[in-house]
Amino acid sequence: MKKILTNIPGFLIALLTALIARYIESLLPLPLIGDSVIALFIGMAINQVKKPNKIIEAGLKFTSKKILKFSIVLLGTSLSIGTILNVGSLSLTVMLFTLLTCFGGGYFVGKFLGLDWKLSNMISAGTGICGGSAIAAMAPVIEAEDKDIAYAMSATFIFDMVMIVLFPIMGRMMGLSDMAYGLWAGTAVNDTSSVVAAGYAFSEAAGDFATMVKLTRTLTIIPTVLIFSLINARMKTNNSDGNTVNYDKVKITSLFPWFILAFVAMAIINSFGFIPISVSNTMKDISKFLMVSSLAAIGMNTDFREMKKSGINPMIHGFIISALVVIVAIAVEYFIGLL
Repeated sequence: MKKILTNIPGFLIALLTALIARYIESLLPLPLIGDSVIALFIGMAINQVKKPNKIIEAGLKFTSKKILKFSIVLLGTSLSIGTILNVGSLSLTVMLFTLLTCFGGGYFVGKFLGLDWKLSNMISAGTGICGGSAIAAMAPVIEAEDKDIAYAMSATFIFDMVMIVLFPIMGRMMGLSDMAYGLWAGTAVNDTSSVVAAGYAFSEAAGDFATMVKLTRTLTIIPTVLIFSLINARMKTNNSDGNTVNYDKVKITSLFPWFILAFVAMAIINSFGFIPISVSNTMKDISKFLMVSSLAAIGMNTDFREMKKSGINPMIHGFIISALVVIVAIAVEYFIGLL
């Protein structure tokens, strides 16, 4: 009970920021920037003026992590399992090429820039899979240093800040359909929150599609983390003095994104008609608003002053790989006939 009360102040501030963002969006003459992006920028501006204290910070972290996942679960009440399976099949080809671009291209870019292999591959994982979540999942199994984790997260985050503004603009310039844009954003934008922001800034249908693509993409975190745990173990074996390697660092249960199972379960329930349409529509509205609140919380947790300490080479690495993924994703869509 005490923990719940601790989260209330930050959660309420995030909700208030979301309301303000939604009001600002209603005043804009053109829908180029959605309320998700506005909420994120308002949050970042607040952080620059005054960093949240410990009382507020707890609720902001709760909102940016738990509430975001909960909002995605609620989104499942408005979708059918057939739609999810169709999205997954469409996105697999694009994801295959983007992952090859991230880890293949990332290896050579990291070598050229002189980055440590751990930092380089964390940036690639953040770009190719799911931003900070993938980086956080990889860090313990490759025994990354704290500064490298900060570098990797900053490198992917800065590119996302640019993309959530440019993606809707570029999508409209290219005349993309909701499905084509959602697939592009869902496979090319890094973090889940940024995919949500970029997707719904284009249209509601594109946002739904991008979120489903991103959830499918998130599942690749498990084999990726397992592979890199083995790589790290092999490298330790080659460089050790005969010490025993610990292979027990990876726990699938702690890495598996369980909220995705809940999301799919809600979609299955809705597919059988157990959720009335009026309830489904209400749940979807609540889901979208909670997503905006989560982005506001993420903005308020972001400090540019700390990000400046990250140096330039990791940023260059993140920019090059992210830009390549954006190009490869839209190119694959073109060649498989989705544009």
